[in-house]
Amino acid sequence: MHDGIAEARKLLTIDDPGTVGAVLGNGHRVTAHDTVPFCLWAAAKNLDDYERAFWTTAAVGGDIDTNCAIVGGIVAARTGFASMPPHWLRSLEPLPVRR
Repeated sequence: MHDGIAEARKLLTIDDPGTVGAVLGNGHRVTAHDTVPFCLWAAAKNLDDYERAFWTTAAVGGDIDTNCAIVGGIVAARTGFASMPPHWLRSLEPLPVRR
């Protein structure tokens, strides 16, 4: 994991997610080693743009739902709802009411 994260840092100068996913992995092995480094790269490249982070992450394939959840969580922790597309927020299902 440490080596993958170090490699992700080195690849921050690369803008093509496909190239980076080929080097770091895209989660197709469904392991943290094959998922986390790319997710950290994708989040770091798009820290202020939730939608762009989402589409950048989804574009590489692999374990798309897990990768997008990780990246989305990181970016949302930084931006809150401000960076999320309004039409995405309007289409959310309501959370159950706790009684």
